[in-house]
Order: sequence, then structure tokens, then C-alpha cells
Amino acid sequence: MITVSQALDHLFALVRPTDVEPVSLIEAAGRSLALDVSATRDQPPFAASSMDGYAIRADEAQPAAMFKVVGEAAAGHRWAGTVGAGQAVRIFTGAPVPDGAGFVAIQEDVTRSGDVITLNPDLGRKDNIRPAGADFTAGTTMTAPRVLSPQDVALLASMNVASVPVYRKPVVAIIATGDELVMPGESPSPDQIIASNSFGLHAMLRNLGADPRLLPIARDTELSHETAFDLAAGADLILTIGGASVGDHDLVAGVAARLGMEQSFYKVRMRPGKPLMAGTLNGAAMVGLPGNPVSAMVCGQVFVAPMIRVMLGQPAAPTPQMSATLAAPLGANGPREHYMRARIEACKITAHDRQDSSLLTVLASANALLVRAPDDPAHPVGTPVSYIPI
Repeated sequence: MITVSQALDHLFALVRPTDVEPVSLIEAAGRSLALDVSATRDQPPFAASSMDGYAIRADEAQPAAMFKVVGEAAAGHRWAGTVGAGQAVRIFTGAPVPDGAGFVAIQEDVTRSGDVITLNPDLGRKDNIRPAGADFTAGTTMTAPRVLSPQDVALLASMNVASVPVYRKPVVAIIATGDELVMPGESPSPDQIIASNSFGLHAMLRNLGADPRLLPIARDTELSHETAFDLAAGADLILTIGGASVGDHDLVAGVAARLGMEQSFYKVRMRPGKPLMAGTLNGAAMVGLPGNPVSAMVCGQVFVAPMIRVMLGQPAAPTPQMSATLAAPLGANGPREHYMRARIEACKITAHDRQDSSLLTVLASANALLVRAPDDPAHPVGTPVSYIPI
């Protein structure tokens, strides 16, 4: 068996960033920016008023000074003249500041009578003008790679970028295996269970920015497994669930090997998730996940998520861990790295009492995986520990 760190190194060697494709700005949120993008204009493209008020010459901005209103500037409608001595232009937020003006007296600091304004005695000293290019200038760059947030999309729009170069979503084929499985909504026999892992992994992959595709369940025959692998052709990553062990009904490894799989490793020194297999099959990375639902989902967080991030152009790195202190004592760990389902609240973490890898209710109530090193000793309340948010 290899360690989690060694397994990740093997997995990173199996994947590479996907191709770059352009998407429209409206579709860019959540996608991974593949190339640096530069602004095509300054923002704002002109000196703009930050308040409603009156634009005047800066050297005339004195309390009790009087001005004649000679025009009006609104957002999208510049006043074309030049502000002279003793003149003011009514101006609104976002409007271009007229030539000659260097100060906007906000309307609360002004008394107006007809076309004449008088500056109040408590006139503020802020000029209330946003300089041209105050936010960014033409050529300002948004650097790749990055997962584009709504804020990033707003910035790209302001940069006048309409088409965004992103990494293509990795296509991930998900193959659940076993005669014991039926799809949700079907009526299982007394000896069958509902296929849950594939749906949980599908949701996880979609949230990571992949394009997951749920294939039909591969039944416990070699022909059914061969058909499933045929349907996975063209995927960037193939995930099988269950059937990767050495039992009489575990057919994944044998069928995949006959179809040309080059195995990278089998079994990882961790819990849950020990019977993990990986390799390549017909140009695609392949990961054989354990069949127990918690094991499959934990391996998805620990191994598959970092692979997807690499395929989206991000650095090859483990899923980031955070730190919290124990809210309850923790017993000694065994010889394998342990990812314990836990609950974190107010920076305090508590491991669930039941850690069986078949208990989805425990996983669903957890919001963290508490990470234990092999042979980690017992710890009292208050001990700092590492965890992965889920």
C-alpha cells in the first residue's frame, strides 16, 4: 500500500489541463480562466462626478462663493462647454466632469435660487471627482488561472471583455458497478440497494467545474463492464465505483486490464478508502473508487477533486486543510491515515462517534473531514487538529 501523498503524486501524473475554449461572458461564472485577459479601456474613461451637485473651478471652491448655473451634465450626457470663472454646471453622479471644473460641490452643501447657487459655510473639502482610470486602465490584466467569481465577471464586463478563454470542463464518466444496485425511484428487490455514490459524486464533480456523465450501472458480467467502458470513450476521466477489489464478482480491474488499462497503483494506506485503484485506459485517466458510499465520497474529496483542479489549470496540490481545536477528546488512531466525519462549529470540531464507511447519514450531517496521521496518539479537548471542509 502507498500513502495518500504518494497516491496523489501518481494521480497528478495521470492528468493534464484540458483544452482552452472561449465562452460568452454570461456563461463565464464558475469557469476556470485559462489565459490572462486585459482591459481594453480605462475605467472610468473620463473624470466622473461621484455625487449629485455642481461642478465648479477648484480654485473657486470657497464657503459663501456664488456661481451662475450655465448647464447640466448627466450620466451618458456630457456638458460640452468649459467652466469659466463664476460658473457652475449642474452635475449628476457618473456624469463626465466638464472641462475647466475641478470640484463638485454636493447639493447638500449648496443653496440655489433660480440660476444662482451659493456655497454653504460648512463646505466640505473633498472634490467628489473620480479620476479617469481610477479603477483600472487599458491593459490592466486579470491573471489566469482562477475560478471566475461573480465579482470577476463584473470586472470583465467593465473591461469590455465579451468572450472569455476558459479551460474546457473535464468530461468525467461515472460507472457504478454491481448487481445489487438499482437507480433511485426504482423498486429494489429484498437483496438490492439504491445506487447513491454515483449521484453524490456527480454533484461533487459538477460543483468542481467538471462535466460529469452518469453511465448505466455495470452489472456483474464482463460483457456489461465492457459495454460501460465503451460508453465512457472520449471522457477525460473514468470513475468506477465498486468492483475494484479481488472478489469473484469484482470485475473492474480484470476487464479494464484486458481493454488496455495501465495500472498506476492499487490500495492506499488510509481509511476509509483503502481499495483505491488508478491508471490510464485508452488515453483517459481512470480511478476505481471503493463501493462503500462514504469511502467513495471521501476519496472523491481527497483524490478526485485535486485531479479536477489540475485539469482546470490549477496547481497540483492536495485539497487544502484548515485548523480547528477539538471540542471533545479523541482516541488514538490506527496505522492508516484516517479521514473522520466531523462537525465544526465556531472553530471547534467534534468527530462523530460512528465512523463506519457505509453510514451516509453520518456523512450528510458532517461538514468536515478530520484528518488523522497514522498512529496519531489520543488528544484532549482543545488540541489543534487539521480538517478538510466538505
